[in-house]
Amino acid sequence: MPAAGGLPLSATEPDGSAVVRVLSYNIRSLRDDRAALARVIRACAPDLVLVQEAPRFVRWRKAAERLARAAGLVHVTGGATTTGPMILATLRAHVERTEDVLLPRTPGLHRRGLATAVVRIAGARLGVVSCHLSLAERERYGQAGLLLERVAGLDAPHAVVAGDLNDRPDGRSFRRIAAALTDGWAAAPWGGEFTSTPHAPHQRIDAVFATSGVEFLGCGVPRGLPGLRDADLLAASDHLPVLAALRVPAGG
Repeated sequence: MPAAGGLPLSATEPDGSAVVRVLSYNIRSLRDDRAALARVIRACAPDLVLVQEAPRFVRWRKAAERLARAAGLVHVTGGATTTGPMILATLRAHVERTEDVLLPRTPGLHRRGLATAVVRIAGARLGVVSCHLSLAERERYGQAGLLLERVAGLDAPHAVVAGDLNDRPDGRSFRRIAAALTDGWAAAPWGGEFTSTPHAPHQRIDAVFATSGVEFLGCGVPRGLPGLRDADLLAASDHLPVLAALRVPAGG
């Protein structure tokens, strides 16, 4: 199978299964270098981009669409309607349906949401969820449970979940999700591990997960991809992205 930087490229297998590249990225509301951000996304060649901290204030839709065009993608769902999480995709993904979900709000804290979709890629049917969990530990743990409930209710044979968990792998919320879903870095580490902060990476608080039956072919912070410059990674956001290649079985 062809690969770039050691990570398989998107492909359709003879049995109809799909190799899908998924990028998770906290883009800090586009407050950094937007041209660098678009270059990073393009270099990662994703089929799906699960965004956190998408634009959500004045003219947010235009800002989201402008980013999608610059990255060679289309806006699928999310943004202000989910208080930040958003999904972008290539035309390879046929979108069956979308749903923007607002999670219960704790007074005094920023409200959180989930951007969700069900897509078909080649012969595979896949649920997709982008999330950004709370900074408050108790609320975050509850949101992790609500996230898993939403994944179970997608009515799709397989699902991928990605986002900024605001929690490390040894934290209660991260462990709650990893107990139910496969953690991509733990299953098939590739590239770098730590996502925060770009100038001094020291913690993994962004992750890609998948349901049983989805095979991780590689997952981590992208390094060494053709056209991907370290300078762009540093300029694009206050998080490093996580790129994963998944093999999703046909069916559904």
